[in-house]
Amino acid sequence: MESKPDTIKVSANHKEEISANRADLFVTVKGSSLVSGDAAMKKAKEVNQLVEAVTSLGVKSEAIHLQGVHIETSSGALLKSSSATYRLKIQCEKLDSLAEILDVISEQKNATLERIVWKYNEDEARERGLLAALEKAKSKADKVAKAMGVKILGVYDLIENTFDEEMPYPQFAAQAAPMKRSVGITPEPSLGMDIQHSKTINVNVEIWYRVSAL
Repeated sequence: MESKPDTIKVSANHKEEISANRADLFVTVKGSSLVSGDAAMKKAKEVNQLVEAVTSLGVKSEAIHLQGVHIETSSGALLKSSSATYRLKIQCEKLDSLAEILDVISEQKNATLERIVWKYNEDEARERGLLAALEKAKSKADKVAKAMGVKILGVYDLIENTFDEEMPYPQFAAQAAPMKRSVGITPEPSLGMDIQHSKTINVNVEIWYRVSAL
C-alpha cells in the first residue's frame, strides 16, 4: 500500500434519488403477413394498427422503430403470406402520457409489451452529488485537523466512486380486460402496474489532505 506521509484521510458520501424522464417500450406484434423494412409500419396491418393508435396519443412516428422481424413458416418456404412477429421500440418522451400508451398497447390483441427500459438525466445529478460529497469531506477534514492541532495545506489525492441503486424492471406481458368507452369521457388506464420509476445516485469520495503543524 502506498504511503501518504503528513496526510489525513476522510471519506464522504452523498445520495440523490432521481426520477426517470423518459422510457423505451419494447413491443412484439404478431402479424398475419410478412412485410420487410420500414414499409411494415404501414403495410403490415397489425403493426399499422398499433402505430396509428400510439401516434394518436401524440407519439411522433419517428419515435417508433422497427428493430427486427421473426418469420414464422411451416413449409420452409419464405412467402409474402408467411406470418411474422415484429419487434418494435417505442420511445416515450413524455411520461405523463405513458399510462395511456401502455393502455393502448394492451388493447391491441396481437401486441405484447415485453419490457420497459427507463431513461434518466444523470449527468447533473452526478455533478451535484460530487460537489455535495466534496463539501462534506472538506467539512469533516477541517474538524479532524482542528482536533489534531494541524492545518490543511491542500489535497494530496482523491478517489471518486459513483454507483446507482435501481430496482430491476420486470419482464411482463401487458394484458388488460376490454374497456367500455363512453363519448366525452376519458377512460382510466386499465393496466395495473407501476408506471413511475426512480433510482438513487450514490457518490462516494475518499480524500487525502496534506497537513502540517500549526
